[in-house]
Order: sequence, then C-alpha cells, then structure tokens
Amino acid sequence: MIITSKENPAVKQAAKLAASAKARKKEKAFMTEGLRLCRDVAQSGGVIRTAFLTEAFARDFAEDAAVITAAAQHVFTVSDGVMQHLSDTDSPQGVLCVCQKPDFSVLPQTAGRFVVLENVGDPANLGAIARTAEALGADGLLVSGGCDVYHPKALRASMGALLRLPVFEAEITAILAHLRSLGVTTHAAVVYDADCAVTQSTFDRPCAVIIGNEANGITPATAAACDSRITIPMAGRAESLNAAAAACILIWEMMGRGGAL
Repeated sequence: MIITSKENPAVKQAAKLAASAKARKKEKAFMTEGLRLCRDVAQSGGVIRTAFLTEAFARDFAEDAAVITAAAQHVFTVSDGVMQHLSDTDSPQGVLCVCQKPDFSVLPQTAGRFVVLENVGDPANLGAIARTAEALGADGLLVSGGCDVYHPKALRASMGALLRLPVFEAEITAILAHLRSLGVTTHAAVVYDADCAVTQSTFDRPCAVIIGNEANGITPATAAACDSRITIPMAGRAESLNAAAAACILIWEMMGRGGAL
C-alpha cells in the first residue's frame, strides 16, 4: 500500500519534526533525509523509528534500501507527492527517516580536544563546523544555547558528521566546569581583547576552543570563564569571519599544531 495523503498520521508527525525544533525536543526524535544520511544512521546503530521510501528509490537503490529498512521499526512506501511534501530539498532522493535522538546529557568522561559552540544560530554553520571537527579529528562537539543539532539543514551541511561525531549538550557553565574537572584547557575565540593570536597559542595538552554566536560572539561571562582568549588576526578592513570559517582555522590550529594530525 502506498501512502498518498499528506494527512496520514505518520506523515504529519514527520512533517512536524522537520519543521519544528520544539517538536524535535518534545518527541526526542528528528528527521533525516537522503540516501547518505539515512544509511549513516542505519550503519552507525542509530534507532530509526520510521522509514519513508518511494517506489523508485526502493527499486533503483535496492541494496541501500534494504540496509535502511532492516534498521527501521516501521517502513512506509509513499507517493512522490508525499515525499516532496516532507522533503526540505527541491529534488528529494526518495528516502527519509524519523530517528530517535541519542542522549546528549552525559558529558565526555575523558580528556581530549573538543569544539564547544555557544548559541550558534545558523544550522548551516553548525553542520559545517561539525564536518570540520570530524575531518580534523576532534574528540567531540559540545553545544549550548540555541544550537539545533538536528535541524535538517545542519544535518545536510554536516554530511553525516553530526550522526557520527560524539555530540554533547548542556548549559555553557556546566560544560566549562566539566572540562575543567577533566583538566581540559579552554580557549575562547574572540574578536577583541584577546590574550594572544591563535597562531601564538599553545595546544599541547587536552584543550577546547569555544566559538560563539554569529552576530554577538561568545558572551562576556563565557569569555571570562575560559583559561585564555584567542583571536584570528585580520588583514585589511575585515573585522571578523563567518563562524564556520573561523571554526575551521581554530580547529586546524588546535589539532594540527598540537600534533594530532
């Protein structure tokens, strides 16, 4: 049986999860779209509550469809119209999954090199930062404030990194206190009043870089609570970088110059 109605209860629930951070939080679930992301969830042991596939996807990508549906608690075949209704893209691939959110409340138990985000509001930036953190070998991503890890745009921009990289969520004060208890040095990325340039920083022990909101940066209280305040030197008339671009430089310095790569 093919679901053709947008009013189907399973379809309506999935649409709500795609559109609302509040719904994702309440239901402890999120929706992921496309072959790569859905397969990543299945192969990484994530819980897929519901899988939606079109007939064309099931036929043309039979092997991948089998992996996804085997991991799903419920599987529905939907029409192209319903898939387009649920999709966040102009040209959907024909597969979406409603997945259970992992428990982010347990903070890392061992020291390492971490990326901390405070109030990063743009999901595309969040996803891009996670992709960089995974690629450069960071031990985890810690998020606070308005960071919506499972926004569809964040998941797409991360290219699956948010499904593979250890992610932790708590209030920024709790994050900093916990990292300090592990012996992790914290470096706040700031535009003004820095202790030194990132190129002059020492990342030779367990450490973390803290990146703030696109418009306002790190809050003054957070900057003051960190062990150091670092900045990226700017040439010309540039005042700051996009959050994802700044994160790339900071993570590279933390991981590469520290000898992790």
